[in-house]
Amino acid sequence: MAKHDEFDDFFGDDDTPVVDTRADGRLLRVPLNRLAPNLVNPRTDFGTEAELIDLGKSLRRRQIQACPAVSRSAYLKLWPDHADQISDVDYVLVTGERRYRGATAAGSPTLNCVVDDGLAKDRKTFMEAVVSENVDRQNFNPIEEAYAVQSLVAEFGSNRAVAQHFERVDGWVTQRILLTHLAPEAQDLVRKKDMPLDAARSLGKLARDNGWNGTEQLAWWQDEQKQRAAASAERSAAKKAAKKAAAPKPLTGEPPAGPEQQGIDPFYGRKTGPADPASGKPAATEQEPPASAATQGVPSVPGQAIPAEATAEGEERQPKRFPYEDGVHAAQHLIIKMPTGEFNKMLDLLNKHRESQAASAS
Repeated sequence: MAKHDEFDDFFGDDDTPVVDTRADGRLLRVPLNRLAPNLVNPRTDFGTEAELIDLGKSLRRRQIQACPAVSRSAYLKLWPDHADQISDVDYVLVTGERRYRGATAAGSPTLNCVVDDGLAKDRKTFMEAVVSENVDRQNFNPIEEAYAVQSLVAEFGSNRAVAQHFERVDGWVTQRILLTHLAPEAQDLVRKKDMPLDAARSLGKLARDNGWNGTEQLAWWQDEQKQRAAASAERSAAKKAAKKAAAPKPLTGEPPAGPEQQGIDPFYGRKTGPADPASGKPAATEQEPPASAATQGVPSVPGQAIPAEATAEGEERQPKRFPYEDGVHAAQHLIIKMPTGEFNKMLDLLNKHRESQAASAS
């Protein structure tokens, strides 16, 4: 037994033998004139001529992936009526037609192929090999994929059998086959991505159930586009309205409309006179009550009640508090009472505080 070393855990047990799992095990360099693509490939879009030439030049420098192929005789056992179309070649491609076309366009003489007649055991096996690579790697466009899945259903016998083979839900098969009911002009829209897949599948179902022709299908799509555009505009307007409603309103130096515009001090409740030209704020027409002995020389403290004063009749007047619990009332009071310069400083500080809160929330 070979000695275990530190690489065994990474590369695996070094006692495991290497096994050639290919049925035929033949890697051949096949001249293009002895090779033909199969006639059951659902793929129709192979790229532009320029793209194929670029691919062919790349293959001429180095072909990393060999093309799976079967012998002509094995292929004709499955499709004997294809004899005239494939001519007298030696091998038929299972997959790799794009590489074949690229090599032909670039003038490359050969392609590397792995020949395995086991892939031609029966039609079901051959079609699975033809389709699975493109489906799994998403190399098909949606229309090609639809016809590929349809061809598999024909060989496997049912939608469910295909879905189980590819480990998909039954709806995966049904949704794709719906595209085969589209008229050629509608299919072109799907290929060009001018019609989204959800709309294409809905149209395919309607076309199947109602027997719609191409004109009827395109008429439905025109109406559907209008409805989608209207719905999109409605959603956009709703989002803008919601965003506008949720946006915080910035504080400004403009005093809000309130009782002071009616000549009333909202805090003390007394009438006010015309605006003071210097400050732009209303001037009081009534003198403030004289400070009592208890309040003379005592500074005002925010939140602290003003001490009670004795009235002319000797009755005690109720103390007044700054209205911290009423923002509108407090603001109106400050607009009237606070000097303009100090009022603007306060607004700057409040705006900075609001911006800081908004940044923390986001």
